[in-house]
Amino acid sequence: MKIFRAFVPILLLYNLYACGQIGSHTHKTISKMEYSKINNPTVLAAIEDWQKGDRAKWLSHFNKNATLLDDGHPRDFIKFSTEAIGKEYFTSIDKAENNSRDIYGKFHSDSWGDFKTYFKFRIGSDGKFDQLLIGQADIE
Repeated sequence: MKIFRAFVPILLLYNLYACGQIGSHTHKTISKMEYSKINNPTVLAAIEDWQKGDRAKWLSHFNKNATLLDDGHPRDFIKFSTEAIGKEYFTSIDKAENNSRDIYGKFHSDSWGDFKTYFKFRIGSDGKFDQLLIGQADIE
């Protein structure tokens, strides 16, 4: 039993190190995001607000009934925006299509890691976004 107690602190320390809670776990630093591929001013403003982690400004670009599809599956748009913004962000914008309403790039999530994604914005009759489609993407 004494031997077991002696190894508990070592096992705990190893576990924390392996999980990235101590040691060399770092986030990528984005010195300046390149937005030049986005030529739609409304989408650009929304993406900039997302990147800044400004929930209120991000949400102001959407109408009150905005919907979200995540890889084709409905999700609560407000809940997603509240939970993800500030913890998830683009690390690069690789391309924009459909009058820059479809944005593709590399993305970081504190929960899911790094991957390629898309944000596709749909504009409603009131001029605000009424739908956001997100998901993993294959980017050339």
